Amino acid sequence: MSKSKIQYVCQNCGYGSPKWLGKCPSCGEWNTFVEEAQAPARSAAVRHPGPPAVPIPVTDIPDTEEPRIPTGHGELDRVLGGGLVPGSMVLVGGEPGIGKSTLLAQVCNVLARDGRAVLYVSGEESAAQIKLRAQRLGVASPHMLVLAETDLEAILAAAERIRPQAVVIDSIQTVYTPSLPSAPGSVAQVRESAAELLRFAKGTGTAVLLVGHVTKEGQIAGPRVLEHIVDTVLYFEGDRQHTYRILRATKNRFGSTNEIGVFEMRPEGLREIPNPSAAFLSQRAREAPGSAVVCALEGSRPLLVEVQALVTPTVFGMPRRTAAGVDYNRMVVLLAVLEKRAGAHLSSQDVYVSVAGGVTVDEPAVDLGLAAAVVSSLRNRPVDEAAVAIGEVGLAGELRAVAQVDKRLQEAARLGFRKAVVPRHAAPERGPGGLEMIEADSVPEALAVLVG
Repeated sequence: MSKSKIQYVCQNCGYGSPKWLGKCPSCGEWNTFVEEAQAPARSAAVRHPGPPAVPIPVTDIPDTEEPRIPTGHGELDRVLGGGLVPGSMVLVGGEPGIGKSTLLAQVCNVLARDGRAVLYVSGEESAAQIKLRAQRLGVASPHMLVLAETDLEAILAAAERIRPQAVVIDSIQTVYTPSLPSAPGSVAQVRESAAELLRFAKGTGTAVLLVGHVTKEGQIAGPRVLEHIVDTVLYFEGDRQHTYRILRATKNRFGSTNEIGVFEMRPEGLREIPNPSAAFLSQRAREAPGSAVVCALEGSRPLLVEVQALVTPTVFGMPRRTAAGVDYNRMVVLLAVLEKRAGAHLSSQDVYVSVAGGVTVDEPAVDLGLAAAVVSSLRNRPVDEAAVAIGEVGLAGELRAVAQVDKRLQEAARLGFRKAVVPRHAAPERGPGGLEMIEADSVPEALAVLVG
């Protein structure tokens, strides 16, 4: 029997090297190599049983529609593309305490309540701790089975006996396979455990949901190959101090990656927000300088959010710029455009920008609203509270067209806004009833309407 050999593996991307390296040649990160004992490779007969696959023309592949299992949460189903696909593997990541385990426990409750067998495997909590969470969330179904185990072979053996329709692994970093001598959470263990779970999911048609730890940079811990193995990668966004949580798909083999789901953390668990625009604007300050409403597009959903800015004279030689919820570099470019094209003297001012509610928006359509909020705070004049700003700002100070203006205007009209400032090249021939469209070619022209 061959012995295991020592190899150095990058914890960030999984690159292997026979010797320790200070900088990873694959991902460029420093001090990420750790020593691991690699198990000898298994024989090909064990890894690939059965007859070899035969290539066939793509036109001869029969058309099949993937069935979906509804999770009971419309927001989660939207992000997944319509529900769970049998045999798929979903990875859910996010900061500690953001609500990953809570959401999956609620999903298990819905599936078990419908008579489906569900196996919830926890490597971080005991069965008694899971029972306490289940009582708080109102989970009471004998079809939801709990297993406190970290040995992958024992987990797969239990799943083979039960044959559930869904398996939850909380978390993948705590699971280990005895065939590898390395510790749980190491690159080799995470990679091999995920591969074994994927083979189980595809072979049995069981949906597997994994909880993944994240690093301090916000990336899922472990090798990058983990995200390549799974079918869907979901990230929970938001601050634990805020009540709202954003669920976003960064990879989805069965649906779009542009959709988001909005949840609110309550004592009884996560509650979906079917009308997030109204929720984000519910605490909007009236007649307050430095506040503007913008319409971002997340997938097929228009989302109205409040952008706030605070401009104050700097007390240091270098003015300070701070951004939360918007791209910092984009904000700096907009400040330069306002200084050059709109006569806003910001070189001696500290500028603080934030999106209310802990939301992150990163599309160009919020440029005009961000510029209006900054100028409003600088001049101490409130933005017209009945107006919504839509448009991308170019370096020459021009307003550029954005996608799906019709859908954005309909959302603004539905929430009671009476005016919408849009780029002239993007304005539709006719807007929704009750909403006045004001077309503008440049930032100064739009600011004259919004701020005065």
